[in-house]
Amino acid sequence: MVKNKSEFGIIGLGVMGKSLSLNIADHGFYLSVYNRNENEELGVVENFIKSNQEYNNIQGFTDLQSFVNSLNQPRKLFLMVKAGVVVDKVIQKLIPLLHPGDIIIDGGNSHYNDTQKRYTDLKKHNIHFIGCGVSGGEEGARNGPSLMPGGNIESYNKVAPILESIAARDDLNNPCCHFIGNDGSGHFVKMIHNGIEYAEMQLIAELYAIMTTHMDNESISKIFSEWNSSDLSSYLLEITSEILIKKEGENYLLDSILDKAENKGTGSWSSKTALDLGLPNTLMTSSVFARYLSSLKDQRMIYANHLKLNQKAFKIPSIKQLENAYRFARIINHHQGFEIIKEASKLNTWSINLSELARIWTNGCIIRSQLMNKLAIIFKTNTSIFDDLSMFEQLEELEFSSKELIISALYNRVPLDTFSSAHNYWVAMTTKQLPANLIQAQRDYFGAHNYQRNDMDSGQWFHTNWKIK
Repeated sequence: MVKNKSEFGIIGLGVMGKSLSLNIADHGFYLSVYNRNENEELGVVENFIKSNQEYNNIQGFTDLQSFVNSLNQPRKLFLMVKAGVVVDKVIQKLIPLLHPGDIIIDGGNSHYNDTQKRYTDLKKHNIHFIGCGVSGGEEGARNGPSLMPGGNIESYNKVAPILESIAARDDLNNPCCHFIGNDGSGHFVKMIHNGIEYAEMQLIAELYAIMTTHMDNESISKIFSEWNSSDLSSYLLEITSEILIKKEGENYLLDSILDKAENKGTGSWSSKTALDLGLPNTLMTSSVFARYLSSLKDQRMIYANHLKLNQKAFKIPSIKQLENAYRFARIINHHQGFEIIKEASKLNTWSINLSELARIWTNGCIIRSQLMNKLAIIFKTNTSIFDDLSMFEQLEELEFSSKELIISALYNRVPLDTFSSAHNYWVAMTTKQLPANLIQAQRDYFGAHNYQRNDMDSGQWFHTNWKIK
Protein backbone atom coordinates (compact mmCIF):
# COMPACT_ATOMS: atom_id res chain seq x y z
CA MET A 1 0.00 0.00 0.00
CA VAL A 2 1.13 3.54 -0.79
CA LYS A 3 1.35 5.56 2.41
CA ASN A 4 1.33 9.01 0.81
CA LYS A 5 -0.34 9.94 -2.45
CA SER A 6 2.08 11.74 -4.74
CA GLU A 7 1.46 15.24 -6.08
CA PHE A 8 3.27 14.59 -9.35
CA GLY A 9 4.40 11.73 -11.55
CA ILE A 10 7.33 11.30 -13.95
CA ILE A 11 7.23 8.68 -16.71
CA GLY A 12 10.66 7.92 -18.14
CA LEU A 13 13.87 7.80 -16.13
CA GLY A 14 16.40 8.66 -18.77
CA VAL A 15 19.03 11.30 -18.04
CA MET A 16 16.51 14.17 -18.19
CA GLY A 17 13.79 12.25 -16.35
CA LYS A 18 16.10 11.42 -13.45
CA SER A 19 17.39 14.98 -13.17
CA LEU A 20 13.92 16.48 -13.30
CA SER A 21 12.68 13.99 -10.68
CA LEU A 22 15.38 14.98 -8.20
CA ASN A 23 14.70 18.65 -8.88
CA ILE A 24 11.01 18.15 -8.04
CA ALA A 25 11.82 16.12 -4.94
CA ASP A 26 14.29 18.77 -3.77
CA HIS A 27 11.42 21.25 -3.71
CA GLY A 28 9.50 19.10 -1.24
CA PHE A 29 6.86 17.59 -3.53
CA TYR A 30 5.80 13.98 -3.17
CA LEU A 31 6.73 12.27 -6.41
CA SER A 32 6.03 8.96 -8.14
CA VAL A 33 8.35 7.78 -10.91
CA TYR A 34 7.73 5.09 -13.50
CA ASN A 35 9.88 3.32 -16.03
CA ARG A 36 9.35 0.08 -17.90
CA ASN A 37 11.38 -2.83 -16.56
CA GLU A 38 12.54 -4.77 -19.59
CA ASN A 39 15.46 -5.22 -21.97
CA GLU A 40 18.05 -2.45 -21.62
CA GLU A 41 15.84 -0.67 -19.07
CA LEU A 42 15.77 -3.56 -16.64
CA GLY A 43 16.32 -2.34 -13.07
CA VAL A 44 16.21 1.39 -13.95
CA VAL A 45 13.62 2.27 -11.28
CA GLU A 46 15.19 0.05 -8.62
CA ASN A 47 18.63 1.54 -9.22
CA PHE A 48 17.27 5.08 -9.18
CA ILE A 49 15.54 4.57 -5.83
CA LYS A 50 18.61 2.86 -4.35
CA SER A 51 20.89 5.66 -5.53
CA ASN A 52 18.68 8.29 -3.93
CA GLN A 53 17.66 6.71 -0.63
CA GLU A 54 17.95 10.04 1.16
CA TYR A 55 14.72 11.11 -0.54
CA ASN A 56 11.69 9.90 1.41
CA ASN A 57 9.28 11.67 -0.94
CA ILE A 58 9.99 9.57 -4.06
CA GLN A 59 8.17 6.33 -4.88
CA GLY A 60 9.24 4.07 -7.75
CA PHE A 61 7.02 1.91 -9.95
CA THR A 62 7.37 -0.50 -12.85
CA ASP A 63 3.63 -1.19 -13.08
CA LEU A 64 1.72 1.60 -14.83
CA GLN A 65 -1.59 0.96 -13.04
CA SER A 66 0.09 1.11 -9.61
CA PHE A 67 1.93 4.26 -10.65
CA VAL A 68 -1.30 5.99 -11.68
CA ASN A 69 -3.06 4.85 -8.49
CA SER A 70 -0.29 6.43 -6.40
CA LEU A 71 -1.15 9.94 -7.62
CA ASN A 72 -3.56 12.45 -6.15
CA GLN A 73 -6.45 13.54 -8.36
CA PRO A 74 -6.47 15.34 -10.64
CA ARG A 75 -3.40 13.37 -11.60
CA LYS A 76 -0.45 15.27 -13.02
CA LEU A 77 1.91 13.16 -15.14
CA PHE A 78 5.06 14.40 -16.85
CA LEU A 79 6.23 12.32 -19.83
CA MET A 80 10.00 12.32 -20.31
CA VAL A 81 10.12 9.78 -23.12
CA LYS A 82 11.46 9.88 -26.67
CA ALA A 83 9.46 12.16 -28.96
CA GLY A 84 7.35 10.60 -31.69
CA VAL A 85 5.49 7.29 -31.64
CA VAL A 86 6.66 6.46 -28.11
CA VAL A 87 4.67 9.41 -26.75
CA ASP A 88 1.53 8.17 -28.51
CA LYS A 89 2.04 4.61 -27.24
CA VAL A 90 2.37 5.81 -23.64
CA ILE A 91 -0.69 8.04 -23.96
CA GLN A 92 -2.78 5.15 -25.32
CA LYS A 93 -1.76 3.04 -22.33
CA LEU A 94 -2.64 5.85 -19.93
CA ILE A 95 -6.08 6.78 -21.28
CA PRO A 96 -7.95 3.77 -19.75
CA LEU A 97 -6.24 4.37 -16.40
CA LEU A 98 -6.97 8.08 -16.08
CA HIS A 99 -10.05 10.04 -15.04
CA PRO A 100 -11.61 13.22 -16.48
CA GLY A 101 -9.63 16.26 -15.42
CA ASP A 102 -6.29 14.46 -15.20
CA ILE A 103 -3.32 16.20 -16.83
CA ILE A 104 -0.63 14.75 -19.08
CA ILE A 105 2.45 16.89 -19.76
CA ASP A 106 4.80 16.03 -22.62
CA GLY A 107 8.28 17.35 -21.81
CA GLY A 108 10.03 15.95 -24.88
CA ASN A 109 11.02 17.67 -28.11
CA SER A 110 7.76 16.83 -29.85
CA HIS A 111 6.72 18.50 -33.08
CA TYR A 112 4.09 21.11 -32.31
CA ASN A 113 1.69 19.65 -34.92
CA ASP A 114 1.79 16.32 -33.03
CA THR A 115 1.14 18.21 -29.80
CA GLN A 116 -1.87 19.97 -31.29
CA LYS A 117 -3.31 16.64 -32.44
CA ARG A 118 -2.75 15.02 -29.03
CA TYR A 119 -4.28 18.04 -27.33
CA THR A 120 -7.43 17.69 -29.45
CA ASP A 121 -7.63 13.90 -29.15
CA LEU A 122 -7.25 13.88 -25.35
CA LYS A 123 -9.87 16.61 -25.05
CA LYS A 124 -12.42 14.04 -26.26
CA HIS A 125 -11.56 11.97 -23.16
CA ASN A 126 -11.75 15.07 -20.91
CA ILE A 127 -8.03 14.70 -20.24
CA HIS A 128 -5.90 17.84 -20.31
CA PHE A 129 -2.70 17.86 -22.36
CA ILE A 130 0.22 20.25 -21.99
CA GLY A 131 3.09 20.35 -24.45
CA CYS A 132 5.98 21.72 -22.44
CA GLY A 133 9.28 22.76 -23.94
CA VAL A 134 12.16 21.98 -21.58
CA SER A 135 15.57 23.57 -22.15
CA GLY A 136 18.81 23.43 -20.24
CA GLY A 137 19.98 19.88 -20.76
CA GLU A 138 20.82 17.60 -17.84
CA GLU A 139 22.17 20.44 -15.69
CA GLY A 140 19.10 22.58 -16.30
CA ALA A 141 16.69 19.75 -15.54
CA ARG A 142 18.50 19.10 -12.27
CA ASN A 143 19.01 22.66 -11.05
CA GLY A 144 16.43 24.74 -12.91
CA PRO A 145 15.38 24.55 -16.56
CA SER A 146 13.56 27.05 -18.72
CA LEU A 147 10.03 25.72 -19.15
CA MET A 148 7.63 26.58 -22.00
CA PRO A 149 4.19 25.07 -21.27
CA GLY A 150 1.35 25.34 -23.77
CA GLY A 151 -2.14 23.84 -23.59
CA ASN A 152 -4.88 25.75 -21.80
CA ILE A 153 -4.61 28.15 -18.91
CA GLU A 154 -6.91 26.10 -16.64
CA SER A 155 -4.72 23.01 -16.73
CA TYR A 156 -1.56 25.10 -16.51
CA ASN A 157 -2.79 26.77 -13.31
CA LYS A 158 -3.12 23.32 -11.72
CA VAL A 159 0.51 22.40 -12.43
CA ALA A 160 2.01 25.90 -12.18
CA PRO A 161 3.01 25.63 -8.49
CA ILE A 162 5.26 22.67 -9.29
CA LEU A 163 6.61 23.82 -12.67
CA GLU A 164 7.37 27.32 -11.44
CA SER A 165 9.07 25.95 -8.31
CA ILE A 166 11.54 23.82 -10.26
CA ALA A 167 12.28 26.36 -13.03
CA ALA A 168 15.37 28.54 -13.22
CA ARG A 169 15.07 32.10 -11.89
CA ASP A 170 15.60 35.33 -13.79
CA ASP A 171 17.51 38.35 -12.46
CA LEU A 172 14.50 39.38 -10.35
CA ASN A 173 14.12 35.84 -8.98
CA ASN A 174 10.98 35.18 -11.03
CA PRO A 175 10.56 31.66 -12.45
CA CYS A 176 11.71 31.05 -16.02
CA CYS A 177 8.38 29.40 -16.68
CA HIS A 178 5.36 31.09 -18.23
CA PHE A 179 2.18 29.91 -19.91
CA ILE A 180 2.96 30.33 -23.60
CA GLY A 181 -0.49 29.89 -25.17
CA ASN A 182 -3.00 27.34 -26.34
CA ASP A 183 -2.50 23.80 -27.70
CA GLY A 184 0.93 23.35 -29.42
CA SER A 185 2.43 26.78 -28.68
CA GLY A 186 4.82 25.54 -25.99
CA HIS A 187 6.46 23.03 -28.28
CA PHE A 188 6.43 25.54 -31.13
CA VAL A 189 8.54 28.07 -29.24
CA LYS A 190 10.86 25.28 -28.05
CA MET A 191 11.35 24.33 -31.70
CA ILE A 192 12.30 27.90 -32.59
CA HIS A 193 14.49 28.06 -29.47
CA ASN A 194 16.40 25.09 -30.89
CA GLY A 195 16.60 26.76 -34.29
CA ILE A 196 18.14 29.87 -32.71
CA GLU A 197 20.48 27.55 -30.83
CA TYR A 198 21.57 25.86 -34.07
CA ALA A 199 22.49 29.23 -35.60
CA GLU A 200 24.22 30.48 -32.44
CA MET A 201 26.40 27.38 -32.34
CA GLN A 202 27.23 27.69 -36.03
CA LEU A 203 28.17 31.38 -35.67
CA ILE A 204 30.68 30.50 -32.95
CA ALA A 205 31.99 27.59 -35.02
CA GLU A 206 32.53 29.89 -38.00
CA LEU A 207 34.37 32.40 -35.83
CA TYR A 208 36.54 29.56 -34.57
CA ALA A 209 37.24 28.51 -38.17
CA ILE A 210 38.41 31.96 -39.30
CA MET A 211 40.37 32.61 -36.11
CA THR A 212 42.28 29.31 -36.32
CA THR A 213 43.92 30.55 -39.53
CA HIS A 214 45.96 32.93 -37.35
CA MET A 215 45.47 31.92 -33.69
CA ASP A 216 45.84 28.91 -31.42
CA ASN A 217 43.21 27.47 -29.09
CA GLU A 218 44.49 29.31 -26.03
CA SER A 219 44.25 32.70 -27.76
CA ILE A 220 40.75 32.07 -29.10
CA SER A 221 39.59 30.83 -25.71
CA LYS A 222 40.94 33.96 -24.05
CA ILE A 223 39.11 36.20 -26.53
CA PHE A 224 35.83 34.32 -26.10
CA SER A 225 36.21 34.51 -22.34
CA GLU A 226 36.72 38.27 -22.53
CA TRP A 227 33.68 38.65 -24.77
CA ASN A 228 31.72 36.65 -22.25
CA SER A 229 32.29 39.47 -19.75
CA SER A 230 30.60 41.94 -22.10
CA ASP A 231 27.16 42.36 -23.65
CA LEU A 232 28.02 39.28 -25.77
CA SER A 233 27.85 37.08 -22.68
CA SER A 234 26.06 33.80 -23.29
CA TYR A 235 26.02 30.21 -22.11
CA LEU A 236 27.26 28.95 -25.48
CA LEU A 237 30.17 31.38 -25.55
CA GLU A 238 31.07 30.40 -21.99
CA ILE A 239 31.20 26.67 -22.67
CA THR A 240 33.09 27.20 -25.95
CA SER A 241 35.89 29.05 -24.18
CA GLU A 242 36.25 26.02 -21.89
CA ILE A 243 35.99 23.45 -24.70
CA LEU A 244 38.84 25.11 -26.62
CA ILE A 245 41.42 24.54 -23.90
CA LYS A 246 40.34 21.13 -22.60
CA LYS A 247 43.31 18.78 -22.99
CA GLU A 248 43.69 15.05 -23.32
CA GLY A 249 47.26 14.48 -22.29
CA GLU A 250 49.36 17.05 -24.15
CA ASN A 251 46.82 17.62 -26.93
CA TYR A 252 43.63 19.62 -27.16
CA LEU A 253 40.65 17.25 -27.09
CA LEU A 254 38.81 19.41 -29.64
CA ASP A 255 41.48 18.62 -32.25
CA SER A 256 40.67 14.91 -31.95
CA ILE A 257 36.92 15.27 -32.49
CA LEU A 258 35.66 14.29 -35.95
CA ASP A 259 34.19 17.27 -37.82
CA LYS A 260 30.79 15.69 -38.51
CA ALA A 261 27.96 17.51 -36.70
CA GLU A 262 24.78 15.57 -35.95
CA ASN A 263 21.26 16.94 -35.59
CA LYS A 264 18.02 15.70 -34.06
CA GLY A 265 15.61 17.38 -36.46
CA THR A 266 14.38 20.38 -34.49
CA GLY A 267 16.57 22.74 -36.50
CA SER A 268 15.15 21.51 -39.79
CA TRP A 269 11.63 21.72 -38.34
CA SER A 270 12.21 25.44 -37.79
CA SER A 271 13.34 25.86 -41.39
CA LYS A 272 10.38 23.93 -42.79
CA THR A 273 7.98 25.94 -40.64
CA ALA A 274 9.47 29.21 -41.88
CA LEU A 275 8.96 28.01 -45.46
CA ASP A 276 5.34 27.18 -44.67
CA LEU A 277 4.85 30.63 -43.14
CA GLY A 278 6.63 32.35 -46.04
CA LEU A 279 9.26 33.94 -43.81
CA PRO A 280 13.04 34.26 -44.45
CA ASN A 281 14.61 32.07 -41.80
CA THR A 282 18.05 32.23 -43.37
CA LEU A 283 20.39 31.76 -40.41
CA MET A 284 18.70 28.69 -38.97
CA THR A 285 18.43 27.13 -42.41
CA SER A 286 22.09 27.88 -43.20
CA SER A 287 23.16 26.31 -39.92
CA VAL A 288 21.17 23.15 -40.67
CA PHE A 289 22.74 22.88 -44.12
CA ALA A 290 26.18 23.50 -42.60
CA ARG A 291 25.65 20.42 -40.42
CA TYR A 292 24.52 18.41 -43.43
CA LEU A 293 27.65 19.50 -45.31
CA SER A 294 29.85 18.50 -42.38
CA SER A 295 28.35 15.00 -42.45
CA LEU A 296 29.70 14.48 -46.00
CA LYS A 297 33.18 13.91 -44.59
CA ASP A 298 34.27 11.20 -47.05
CA GLN A 299 33.33 13.25 -50.10
CA ARG A 300 34.91 16.37 -48.61
CA MET A 301 38.20 14.55 -48.12
CA ILE A 302 38.23 13.31 -51.73
CA TYR A 303 37.46 16.73 -53.23
CA ALA A 304 39.89 18.52 -50.91
CA ASN A 305 42.68 16.19 -52.06
CA HIS A 306 41.78 16.92 -55.70
CA LEU A 307 42.05 20.66 -55.15
CA LYS A 308 45.26 22.20 -56.46
CA LEU A 309 45.48 25.54 -54.72
CA ASN A 310 48.52 27.28 -53.35
CA GLN A 311 46.52 28.50 -50.39
CA LYS A 312 47.98 31.38 -48.41
CA ALA A 313 46.65 32.71 -45.15
CA PHE A 314 45.30 36.23 -45.64
CA LYS A 315 44.90 38.66 -42.79
CA ILE A 316 41.72 38.48 -40.77
CA PRO A 317 39.78 41.39 -39.27
CA SER A 318 40.86 42.86 -35.96
CA ILE A 319 39.54 41.33 -32.76
CA LYS A 320 37.19 44.29 -32.41
CA GLN A 321 35.82 43.75 -35.91
CA LEU A 322 35.33 40.04 -35.24
CA GLU A 323 33.49 40.96 -32.06
CA ASN A 324 31.26 43.44 -33.89
CA ALA A 325 30.54 41.04 -36.74
CA TYR A 326 29.49 38.43 -34.18
CA ARG A 327 27.32 40.99 -32.38
CA PHE A 328 25.69 41.92 -35.71
CA ALA A 329 24.88 38.32 -36.75
CA ARG A 330 23.48 37.38 -33.34
CA ILE A 331 20.96 40.22 -33.44
CA ILE A 332 19.83 39.14 -36.91
CA ASN A 333 19.49 35.52 -35.75
CA HIS A 334 17.28 36.44 -32.82
CA HIS A 335 15.26 38.83 -34.96
CA GLN A 336 14.46 36.08 -37.45
CA GLY A 337 13.51 33.64 -34.69
CA PHE A 338 11.12 36.01 -32.96
CA GLU A 339 9.57 37.06 -36.29
CA ILE A 340 8.61 33.42 -36.90
CA ILE A 341 7.11 33.14 -33.42
CA LYS A 342 5.17 36.39 -33.91
CA GLU A 343 3.70 35.23 -37.23
CA ALA A 344 2.80 31.76 -35.93
CA SER A 345 1.20 33.27 -32.84
CA LYS A 346 -0.97 35.50 -35.02
CA LEU A 347 -1.91 32.65 -37.37
CA ASN A 348 -2.84 30.25 -34.54
CA THR A 349 -4.29 32.91 -32.19
CA TRP A 350 -1.82 31.92 -29.47
CA SER A 351 -1.31 35.49 -28.18
CA ILE A 352 2.32 34.78 -27.27
CA ASN A 353 3.89 37.47 -25.11
CA LEU A 354 7.31 37.99 -26.72
CA SER A 355 8.67 39.90 -23.74
CA GLU A 356 7.75 37.10 -21.34
CA LEU A 357 9.13 34.51 -23.73
CA ALA A 358 12.46 36.32 -23.93
CA ARG A 359 12.43 36.66 -20.13
CA ILE A 360 12.06 32.91 -19.51
CA TRP A 361 14.95 32.41 -21.93
CA THR A 362 17.27 34.60 -19.82
CA ASN A 363 18.21 31.67 -17.60
CA GLY A 364 18.08 27.88 -17.50
CA CYS A 365 18.09 27.39 -21.27
CA ILE A 366 20.86 26.85 -23.82
CA ILE A 367 20.37 30.23 -25.55
CA ARG A 368 20.43 32.31 -22.37
CA SER A 369 22.46 35.48 -22.83
CA GLN A 370 22.76 39.17 -22.05
CA LEU A 371 21.13 39.84 -25.42
CA MET A 372 18.06 37.91 -24.30
CA ASN A 373 17.83 40.12 -21.20
CA LYS A 374 17.84 43.13 -23.49
CA LEU A 375 15.19 41.63 -25.77
CA ALA A 376 12.87 41.02 -22.81
CA ILE A 377 12.89 44.79 -22.28
CA ILE A 378 12.67 45.70 -25.98
CA PHE A 379 9.59 43.52 -26.53
CA LYS A 380 7.71 45.36 -23.80
CA THR A 381 7.31 48.30 -26.20
CA ASN A 382 8.07 46.76 -29.62
CA THR A 383 6.81 43.78 -31.59
CA SER A 384 9.99 43.55 -33.70
CA ILE A 385 13.68 43.96 -32.89
CA PHE A 386 14.10 46.13 -36.00
CA ASP A 387 11.45 48.51 -34.66
CA ASP A 388 13.69 49.41 -31.73
CA LEU A 389 15.65 52.46 -32.90
CA SER A 390 18.75 51.74 -30.79
CA MET A 391 19.00 48.16 -32.13
CA PHE A 392 18.50 49.31 -35.72
CA GLU A 393 21.17 51.98 -35.39
CA GLN A 394 23.52 49.45 -33.81
CA LEU A 395 23.08 47.10 -36.77
CA GLU A 396 23.79 49.97 -39.13
CA GLU A 397 27.05 50.71 -37.31
CA LEU A 398 28.08 47.05 -37.21
CA GLU A 399 27.49 46.33 -40.90
CA PHE A 400 31.04 47.31 -41.89
CA SER A 401 32.58 44.72 -39.54
CA SER A 402 30.29 42.04 -40.93
CA LYS A 403 31.46 42.91 -44.45
CA GLU A 404 35.13 42.82 -43.45
CA LEU A 405 34.72 39.36 -41.90
CA ILE A 406 33.04 37.95 -44.99
CA ILE A 407 35.70 39.40 -47.33
CA SER A 408 38.47 37.89 -45.20
CA ALA A 409 36.71 34.52 -45.13
CA LEU A 410 36.46 34.50 -48.93
CA TYR A 411 40.21 35.00 -49.29
CA ASN A 412 40.97 32.44 -46.59
CA ARG A 413 38.54 29.88 -48.10
CA VAL A 414 36.58 29.62 -44.86
CA PRO A 415 32.84 28.99 -45.38
CA LEU A 416 30.71 31.39 -43.35
CA ASP A 417 27.20 30.06 -43.92
CA THR A 418 25.43 31.90 -41.12
CA PHE A 419 27.48 35.12 -41.13
CA SER A 420 26.85 35.48 -44.88
CA SER A 421 23.15 34.75 -44.37
CA ALA A 422 22.90 37.41 -41.66
CA HIS A 423 24.63 40.01 -43.82
CA ASN A 424 22.54 39.24 -46.92
CA TYR A 425 19.33 39.40 -44.91
CA TRP A 426 20.22 42.79 -43.45
CA VAL A 427 21.20 44.22 -46.83
CA ALA A 428 18.03 42.91 -48.48
CA MET A 429 15.78 44.15 -45.67
CA THR A 430 17.28 47.64 -45.91
CA THR A 431 17.22 47.86 -49.73
CA LYS A 432 14.38 49.81 -51.35
CA GLN A 433 14.60 48.19 -54.79
CA LEU A 434 15.29 44.44 -55.11
CA PRO A 435 15.48 42.59 -58.45
CA ALA A 436 12.18 40.82 -57.72
CA ASN A 437 10.62 42.91 -60.51
CA LEU A 438 12.62 40.80 -62.97
CA ILE A 439 11.43 37.61 -61.27
CA GLN A 440 7.82 38.75 -61.69
CA ALA A 441 8.41 39.56 -65.35
CA GLN A 442 9.93 36.10 -65.91
CA ARG A 443 6.99 34.43 -64.17
CA ASP A 444 4.56 36.37 -66.28
CA TYR A 445 6.48 35.54 -69.47
CA PHE A 446 6.49 31.75 -69.07
CA GLY A 447 3.42 31.24 -66.89
CA ALA A 448 1.15 34.26 -67.28
CA HIS A 449 1.26 34.71 -63.49
CA ASN A 450 0.63 38.46 -63.75
CA TYR A 451 2.43 41.27 -61.95
CA GLN A 452 1.72 44.51 -60.12
CA ARG A 453 3.08 47.91 -61.17
CA ASN A 454 4.81 50.48 -58.98
CA ASP A 455 3.08 53.28 -60.85
CA MET A 456 -0.46 51.90 -60.44
CA ASP A 457 -2.85 51.04 -57.63
CA SER A 458 -1.49 48.15 -55.55
CA GLY A 459 -4.67 46.12 -56.02
CA GLN A 460 -4.30 45.92 -59.80
CA TRP A 461 -2.66 43.02 -61.65
CA PHE A 462 -1.35 42.99 -65.23
CA HIS A 463 -0.25 40.54 -67.90
CA THR A 464 1.95 41.26 -70.93
CA ASN A 465 2.63 39.39 -74.15
CA TRP A 466 6.42 39.53 -73.84
CA LYS A 467 7.35 38.00 -77.22
CA ILE A 468 9.10 40.50 -79.43
CA LYS A 469 7.75 40.23 -82.99
